[in-house]
Amino acid sequence: MKAERFRTLARAHGPFASVYYDDSHDTEDAAEQERIRLRHIEAVLAREGLDEHVIGRVRHAVLDGEPAVGRGGRAVVACRDAVLTEHLEHSPPETTVRVSDLPYLMPIVADTKVSEPYIVVSVDHTGADITSHDRTGAHSETVDGAAYPVHAASSAESPDYVDPKRRSQEAAHKNIRAVAERVCALADQLRPEAVFVVGEVTSRADLMQALPYRVGQRAVEIAAGARHSIDDDALRADIAQFFTDRQAVDIAAAAERFSAQRDGETGRATEGLAGVCAGLREGAVRTLIVGDLGDATVLTDGHALAPDPNTMLELGARRMSVVRADEALPLAAVLTEAEIVPADARIAPRDGVCAVLRYRRRGKASEH
Repeated sequence: MKAERFRTLARAHGPFASVYYDDSHDTEDAAEQERIRLRHIEAVLAREGLDEHVIGRVRHAVLDGEPAVGRGGRAVVACRDAVLTEHLEHSPPETTVRVSDLPYLMPIVADTKVSEPYIVVSVDHTGADITSHDRTGAHSETVDGAAYPVHAASSAESPDYVDPKRRSQEAAHKNIRAVAERVCALADQLRPEAVFVVGEVTSRADLMQALPYRVGQRAVEIAAGARHSIDDDALRADIAQFFTDRQAVDIAAAAERFSAQRDGETGRATEGLAGVCAGLREGAVRTLIVGDLGDATVLTDGHALAPDPNTMLELGARRMSVVRADEALPLAAVLTEAEIVPADARIAPRDGVCAVLRYRRRGKASEH
């Protein structure tokens, strides 16, 4: 996952409220369940001593956010200076509420679809319905083509006769071009991970052909019905599968890079808390791969990270505090513009964490 999505949060000051909960709206009592969850969340935050201003920011994020369609989860990470809300593809098995000096980001990283920007275009030869999705929710608009007719007349008897089939094709192509222009404008603005094109076969094909390469390379056709009769459940399932598959590819690629660098003894891979902390301190981490860190902790002086007091003293730290590794390591990766990827069964790194490095480090043997 690109760390830039967390940059504003990473530069803010704690304490942070990190909240993850089931935001499913597939039952009749969904609204009441949301109120019950919110009361629980507020009670935990208050019990942990969080001030009312930050609790209020969490409350507004829960109440004002666009609810999930069907099943899904929600992440809210807030402090006095910033708030981040994300839709999660998978509902958390239980509500998680943390109050800490650092934000807890790993559940967002591990999810397969975390409000990545994407566009859905339901197109036919008269225009399109376009919905842009980003972390603020869904935004819909309609492009109505001005060119008519798009269906050929059966016959014509006139000295000014023009082939109706050609006229309808020209009108259809003009409308498709109008749709393509609007999709390109939105794509340039939103920089989506994907543009999903839905509709009957010829309309999809014509739009795909009309899109320039910069947008077309991100376009994905989905067969989920014609423009005005889209199977919404099938569409959501196909989009979710796209993001699941993409994450699996990213995780596999990161695991292969780590294994290749480690096994090749290039010095551009490290594992364990000592090596990863050293790599993050130097800005050497290209990809941080995070597995099960459990309740592991590291030390910080507010800037550098270290696995133990002796290392922190060697760095000249006068003050140090204990922080959770599953909070501190991803945050350090964000601040050094490293990619963050969850680990899977392909690798079992020491201490639950490893990294691919940008360059060979000259650290201690214990740090590799």
